[in-house]
Amino acid sequence: MAKKKGKGPKGQKSGGRDDAAWARTDVIEREHMRNERLEKYYKAQNILPDDEWELFLETMKNPLPTTFRVAGSRQAARLLNDTIKDVHVPHLGGVVFEGEAVSPPQQIPWYPEGLAWQFNVPKKVLRKSPEFKKFHSFLVFETEVGNVSRQEAVSMLPPLFLEVEPHHRVIDMCAAPGSKTAQLLEALHANDTITSSSIPSGLLIANDSDYKRTHLLIHQSARLPSPALMVTNLDASIFPAIKIPSEQTTFPEHTKARVAAKRQYQLMFDRILCDVPCSGDGTLRKNPGIWKHWSPMDGNGLHSLQLRILQRAMRMLKKGGRIVYSTCSLNPVENEAVVAAALKSIPGFELVDMSNHLPGLIYRPGLTSWRPSVSKEIDTSFATYEDYVQSLDESQRSSSKMVESHWPPSAAEAESLHLTRCLRIYPHLQDTGGFFVAILQKKAPVKVAGTSTASKESTSESKRSADVVEGLEKSDVKKPKLDTDAQLAQSEDIPVAEGDEPEEDAVEETMDEPPTPMEVEQPSTAPASEPKIRFKKGKTAEGASAHFKENPYTFIEPDNPIIKACIENFDLSPDFPGSNMLVRNPIGDTVRSLYMVNDIVKSIIKHNDYARIRLMTAGTKVFGKQEGTEAKREGNETHFRVLAEGLPVVLPFVGPKAVVHADFAALKILMESYYPLTSGFAEPFRSMIEAKPNGSYVVRFQPGQLGNATLTHELVLPIWKSNVSLTLMLDKRAKSALSLRVFGEDITTVAREASARKRKDQAPVGAPSEAPLVEEETAKNAELSGKDGGDEA
Repeated sequence: MAKKKGKGPKGQKSGGRDDAAWARTDVIEREHMRNERLEKYYKAQNILPDDEWELFLETMKNPLPTTFRVAGSRQAARLLNDTIKDVHVPHLGGVVFEGEAVSPPQQIPWYPEGLAWQFNVPKKVLRKSPEFKKFHSFLVFETEVGNVSRQEAVSMLPPLFLEVEPHHRVIDMCAAPGSKTAQLLEALHANDTITSSSIPSGLLIANDSDYKRTHLLIHQSARLPSPALMVTNLDASIFPAIKIPSEQTTFPEHTKARVAAKRQYQLMFDRILCDVPCSGDGTLRKNPGIWKHWSPMDGNGLHSLQLRILQRAMRMLKKGGRIVYSTCSLNPVENEAVVAAALKSIPGFELVDMSNHLPGLIYRPGLTSWRPSVSKEIDTSFATYEDYVQSLDESQRSSSKMVESHWPPSAAEAESLHLTRCLRIYPHLQDTGGFFVAILQKKAPVKVAGTSTASKESTSESKRSADVVEGLEKSDVKKPKLDTDAQLAQSEDIPVAEGDEPEEDAVEETMDEPPTPMEVEQPSTAPASEPKIRFKKGKTAEGASAHFKENPYTFIEPDNPIIKACIENFDLSPDFPGSNMLVRNPIGDTVRSLYMVNDIVKSIIKHNDYARIRLMTAGTKVFGKQEGTEAKREGNETHFRVLAEGLPVVLPFVGPKAVVHADFAALKILMESYYPLTSGFAEPFRSMIEAKPNGSYVVRFQPGQLGNATLTHELVLPIWKSNVSLTLMLDKRAKSALSLRVFGEDITTVAREASARKRKDQAPVGAPSEAPLVEEETAKNAELSGKDGGDEA
């Protein structure tokens, strides 16, 4: 995560540089891509053999190739990947531009199932070559609807090393902008089919400290709607304890009665991703502005924040769980130094050897020695922290920003920590950006024979509690004190599961200062939609005010008239999770949307103050109130339609009364017009739909052939039926992407309107203009349908 150190308290990330040079790729000519400090510093670290140095530097000056990943559920991703491989790539194989052959896209060799692609094509080829222009348009539309993720190749690595499964409880601690979060969601939804989504029993919390970036995160994750998703806006280094009801029904025989009677414990995670803020020099190929500004002090300044984030993650991990720590920096101070300090400060963890996990990935092992620079002038003359401290006057020592963990451990310690199990990705190895990955695992405890767990517990009065789920966590390392978590602060109340041992003393000597606790204020006069949060020392989440202004999360009862109407209208099966539906509007406001969450998300919302955990969104929106003129005329306050984004989640529960079947030709008619008349469809679809009352329906389009277009698999989409017309309830971009994928061209009304405007703009002055047939048809059918276009409005 390439973010520069911000000016906020304790080095919190600021969301990136503001100067245009930081993001532009054409701001520096190749001959000016030099930084003597960078070259001197990394040569002093011996990150590469001498014979690779020049190739490494030259590669860093080349633009990155374009890379993308086929996203979504596995079955849908495989189908789209086959389309790319069998349809698009062959058409790009023999392209010649200005006398030179242009290479077609190639699959990234190490990505599972070949679902990631790379091509290195100049921008002028994308703009002027008809073949590549069409392919680029295809990618743009598929990206906008979430079927393709434009993502740097090395950025795809961390989620692959986590190996998330549908039952896992996962947290992405620094998640924005969300490309890795999307990969984690896809792993949770590994059991999805082409047309319907599963409801995983696991959980994904996507967190980011920057308030504005959480909205980008929400937008990105909406491309794969999930009842298992929560988005929070918190400082990852002091992420608070989340409470859940006890899931433990049996206890060891020495467990105290009051402990067994406890009802709430801390949520612990199976998988944690720490893609932390970093100096970002691994991104030089796409951010050449870094050549101008790079300094070793950037990495030095971020080291403590990175360490605190990793340590917080380690304290939230279940035994047997896994953490992936990653940066897009090559600086060992931000990489191996952080990992080594974390492993030394919190016992019970080890680096995992995953060198053979991704065959085809070329990497170099982690470093075991390095020399931090103590100044901008690249002074790496101090082999140890003690040497550096001795060089300072007494008056300078207390103000020094350097800490002991900037330096490497001893050779023996480095070997025992297995730092070579870290993975370093260099740009010249496989034409990528630079990257660092470390995989940490929490070891199962080794019980000492003849020592009772109860007696050990009684001697650990200073230790804070952890979870009772799959083994209890106990650590004396300071945790952020939350005034709503008093029941978690007394270690004698938390039992230790059979076979677990308390962790040894772990003192955070390497941290600049302990995390600042966060307090929650809930004045009785404050409205429910605006609970107040006060951070000690004036801390607030970046980009947000002290007032948390998100709407509350209110679960509605299964016998609520709205839920009962949805069950009736969509013929929902008895196992539909009606008790897991919530609304996001202030009390008293009209309900316009219904969200669905899974059981663990519901449990978290019910047992935690949503303002304390700064919960931005949860679950996925599945039903929306129909706001058209017809619904208002009928006075039906409970008429909800199924939303396109929520349809895959709801589909397994929808009964035959709400489903209609149609052929490929019907799909084409719905794509070509906003409000096609029911009389314009062929039988038997016409009679079937005309016999239905007005409302929301699910259409199953059967595979078939229509001219040169082929629908290879069943397609399931939502429609709205009015008095005399139908509406395909997809937004314009989704329609265009679907049209390009199925028909090979954009046949939608929007595309025809755009084409007509373009012809009009290019027509000679004084030439007769075309009659606006499209607009006239749209206006006429809109009047007949008596509605405003649903999702398209």
